[in-house]
Amino acid sequence: MKAFMDEDFLLQTETAKKLYHEHAAKMPIIDYHCHISPQEIAEDHRFGDITEVWLGGDHYKWRMMRSNGVPEKYITGTASTAREKFQKFAESLPRAIGNPLYHWTHLELKRYFGCDKTLNGDTAEEIWNLCNEKLQQPDMSVQGIIRKSNVKVICTTDDPADDLRWHKRIREEGKCSALVLPAMRPDKAMRIEKPEWENYMKYELGQAAGMEISTMQDIRDALSKRIDYFASMGCKASDHALEYCFYNPAEEYELDDIVGRVINGKGAPSRDEIEKYKTALLLFLGKEYARRGWAMQIHYSALRDNNSNMYDRLGPDTGFDCIATYNCGEGLVHLMDALERNGHLPKFIIYSLNPADNAMIGTILGSFQGPEVPGKIQQGAAWWFNDTKLGMEAQLANVGNLSVLGNALGMLTDSRSFLSYTRHEYYRRILCNFLGNLVENGEYPADMEFLGQIVEDISYNNADRYFGFGKE
Repeated sequence: MKAFMDEDFLLQTETAKKLYHEHAAKMPIIDYHCHISPQEIAEDHRFGDITEVWLGGDHYKWRMMRSNGVPEKYITGTASTAREKFQKFAESLPRAIGNPLYHWTHLELKRYFGCDKTLNGDTAEEIWNLCNEKLQQPDMSVQGIIRKSNVKVICTTDDPADDLRWHKRIREEGKCSALVLPAMRPDKAMRIEKPEWENYMKYELGQAAGMEISTMQDIRDALSKRIDYFASMGCKASDHALEYCFYNPAEEYELDDIVGRVINGKGAPSRDEIEKYKTALLLFLGKEYARRGWAMQIHYSALRDNNSNMYDRLGPDTGFDCIATYNCGEGLVHLMDALERNGHLPKFIIYSLNPADNAMIGTILGSFQGPEVPGKIQQGAAWWFNDTKLGMEAQLANVGNLSVLGNALGMLTDSRSFLSYTRHEYYRRILCNFLGNLVENGEYPADMEFLGQIVEDISYNNADRYFGFGKE
């Protein structure tokens, strides 16, 4: 029996161990998609206790605790103390056998707090005291955590109307060891079906761009100005969260009618009109991204905010989402083809929350590749509910079977926590084990020099080359 989470954790073969310890482990981290706060980086925030780090905004943990019958007051409530919330999490965790949270939690305890104990109800008090003591050390501020995690690039997620003041401060002060860049997420501009869209256009995007918005072309012009501003701040990527993928082209007069009616509060758009507006916006944005060499990321097939009672209490992004089952292949292909036909297809990364889409995405990749960079069209890392050992193995196998795994962009955290960089370690161990099994099974030659280069490329070099961070 192997010891729990020893130095060869998840590494089943000698080849895997060699690849991880001699190659993957030494590579820095590029976190090209996350939800951490640039303000906390700029202010070099220091956490008051381990509950703030672990349970503040982490819907993975919240879902696990709810599934263990923990009352909401110990999860997101204000009527319980930080120590009580930590205790409830500690008591719930041991029952989550097979859940990546169990591994992530103990990797974080080892790497950041030097703690080899397993967390449970009985050890909670000791671990609470240990972690809180460690959090007071000088190197456990936000920038200290980034530095000790060997993170070289962080791309935050930012609205087009954001003034990027915290990115400016980070850049001007020059104290953070990582390059911190904005990544544009124009979801608020896209979601014409939302009641708040009208005010967003008039009072946020319009004011940020210094113009009034009343037509489709006004929206394009405003976004173009904001894209220029983001580019001046080093932005190299965008991200779009779509419910599903579609392609529904329209004439300009149709788009003006849709925009004019909705922005003046004269009626909600139909499903057909929503698709037409969003298709036009995606085509325009893809063109703008391609012109600047940005990568366009699309996340889709999430069914969000399913529990209306809890949404009314807590709002979005609080752990009440699931996988959706839309048929998105045709819409995605037609959108990419329209961009390609006009020479506007940017570097493109596709993430589906539905693992049933893996093979479909793998075959789409080969239909739209280009010479701009190896692996111009990518399947994104295993995302959200797929961010598990089995999910990562399935994603690696899919890309290996249907595309070119050696060009993959590696891992990202997609997280709001500064301790989640251990997810890169988790991924790299799984990657090395996957490659090691191929070698040990005689499915790939034991060329350790070349295999080591593949591991280093997937861990770091490919993303650096793909996004062009080295040119910053």
